Amino acid sequence: MKGHPINNPYQAPLSLAGRILMAIIFIGSGLSKTTGFAATVGYIASKGLPMPEVGAIAACVLELAGGLALVFGWKTRQMAGLLALFTLAAGVLFHGFWAFPAEQMVAQQVHFLKNLCIAGGLLTLVAWGAGPWSLDARIAEE
Repeated sequence: MKGHPINNPYQAPLSLAGRILMAIIFIGSGLSKTTGFAATVGYIASKGLPMPEVGAIAACVLELAGGLALVFGWKTRQMAGLLALFTLAAGVLFHGFWAFPAEQMVAQQVHFLKNLCIAGGLLTLVAWGAGPWSLDARIAEE
């Protein structure tokens, strides 16, 4: 397969499993934001960000479309890059533990570090691509 040498029998299934596991958080969060849209807008507004409705729509679309793109391995590098930037921005804007009161600081630090970890996984997808079991690999073969 062009651009995706199979070094071992686990590469293809583990690449797919990794993409699916990373996608779960985005698809779930996107659905949650969509079904609780007013609460999402309110939370964004509470952080003082401009145009919270537009931000909420953008977050819903990016999380749902990006999550599905990861599952199917479509435009993986581009979508993983966008999701990494989004995840880092969300970590700073919504989980900046340094700005929370002491009783909330540890929980927010965990969320912040979780966002860093997810962004790291996404950057790995940017670097290596989706793997052999993906639409990207299938398109590259044609």
